[in-house]
Amino acid sequence: CIENGIDALRINPGNIGKRENVEKVVKLAKTNQTPIRIGINGGSLEKKLQELDIPLEEKMLKSAMGHIQILEDLDFDLIKVSLKSSDVQTTIKAYRLIAEKTDYPLHLGVTEAGTLKMGLIKSSIGLGSLLFDGIGDTIRVSLTENPLEEVEAGWGILKSPGLRTRGVNFVSCPTCGRTKIDLIGLAEKVEKALANYDKPIKVAVMGCVVNGPGEAKEADIGIAGGDGCGIIFKKGEIIKTIPEEDIVKELIKEIEKM
Repeated sequence: CIENGIDALRINPGNIGKRENVEKVVKLAKTNQTPIRIGINGGSLEKKLQELDIPLEEKMLKSAMGHIQILEDLDFDLIKVSLKSSDVQTTIKAYRLIAEKTDYPLHLGVTEAGTLKMGLIKSSIGLGSLLFDGIGDTIRVSLTENPLEEVEAGWGILKSPGLRTRGVNFVSCPTCGRTKIDLIGLAEKVEKALANYDKPIKVAVMGCVVNGPGEAKEADIGIAGGDGCGIIFKKGEIIKTIPEEDIVKELIKEIEKM
């Protein structure tokens, strides 16, 4: 992989084997200036560490620091580190521990997080907690799903705490007794229509005209459903009323003007 020009690589201390195997990789990585991620996985630690009677996150830390030392002994410092577990709490604890020990870039992730719904929840909790602590330089959302979903989820996680602004920040309210429109279907249509927009705008889809514009006044633009109709508003100010069947089309038109 290195000889064929890969941008970076990952070694797993738990399965790369003897130190001499690491030395072979590092020797060529030095020649090609290829960064190495020391990728610790809580489920595949070195056998000697698995047998220690200490918490898993401490075992993971020992593994990471041991292999950092090996690479530094070999005069190699193009290093990034990850300490992933399928358990969210263990992952958070492990990264907090290593953040106190080293300044090398940290690659965040909850490994084997699961299918789309549960994997999103685990990844959002795990990565979000660390990002708000100021920990982490790159991320991976691990889902048993199309990798495109992982990328979408990653952008969403980065946009929520304001670390990235690319693309639409989409907000919508839950349904309630005032809703007179197919709010779920409408929200899905709008989200799909705006999926490829790179412009950093905030778009709201609200269920009623009573509270919608006011509750979403921070949005750059939004729509609120009525009884067979809807309104479009900007920064909380209503700009037009339109038939229900034209809501999405008219919203897109207004966004294009912006």
